[in-house]
Amino acid sequence: MTRLKFFVEGIRNIKTTGTITRSSRFVCRRLIKGIDFSTAKCIVELGGGDGVVTEHILQNMGTDTILITFEILPQFCDLLRSFNDDRLIIAQDSAENIQKHLLENGFEKADYIVSTLPFVNIPEDLGTRILHAAKDNLKTGGIFSQLNYTLLTKDLYESIFGNVNFDFIMRNVPPAFILTCVKK
Repeated sequence: MTRLKFFVEGIRNIKTTGTITRSSRFVCRRLIKGIDFSTAKCIVELGGGDGVVTEHILQNMGTDTILITFEILPQFCDLLRSFNDDRLIIAQDSAENIQKHLLENGFEKADYIVSTLPFVNIPEDLGTRILHAAKDNLKTGGIFSQLNYTLLTKDLYESIFGNVNFDFIMRNVPPAFILTCVKK
């Protein structure tokens, strides 16, 4: 997807996309930095969008790893399907249904969860349910990485995961925060 098309889609669906620009390679690299691709069997991505983060994950995954990507916008699901990669499973569903899709694909828990969902724009009760589902369906010691453009929801992650570390990435438009939580 071109930058212009993403910009138009971002304006059309700002509450769902949370942004009008694609994530930079610096954000993508930082989002997946904590993933041990040599041992990961199941990675979950919340908010696949146009696939910019998806592509970084797939490029680093082993041949026996599965990526389950959640996306609700049909046009973005079509873009994700164009990857034509057997390791990619597209869940056109709400991210609160993580467990259903893990079980359907033979997994009890995810090793890692990477999210670009715009929790600032999501109703608080739905955001809380999604984050609880993420924590409940993440292996102990697993990492949850979240892209944010503000720290307004940092307390929400802390209340659910109990710990949050963050990095500030200047090389993105707009500058971004990557919040990282480890399931204890």
